[in-house]
Amino acid sequence: MGSFSIWHWMIVLVIVLLVFGRGKIPELMGDMAKGIKSFKKGMADDDTAEDKRTVEHRADETVSAVKEKASKS
Repeated sequence: MGSFSIWHWMIVLVIVLLVFGRGKIPELMGDMAKGIKSFKKGMADDDTAEDKRTVEHRADETVSAVKEKASKS
């Protein structure tokens, strides 16, 4: 009972095909691939946006000095 035989997998495959249909499974896989590509593109766009931003660090400024400047503004 610990492992599934080929007959168990055949029954599962038949049930999946009955529920989703033959044409629906490739459509779902295509949608998932588009989602992954979109995610990767979004991640790449974030990386390029971070590269364009620069932050100046000054050794003589402390956190309290920056907070005081911000509160005065």
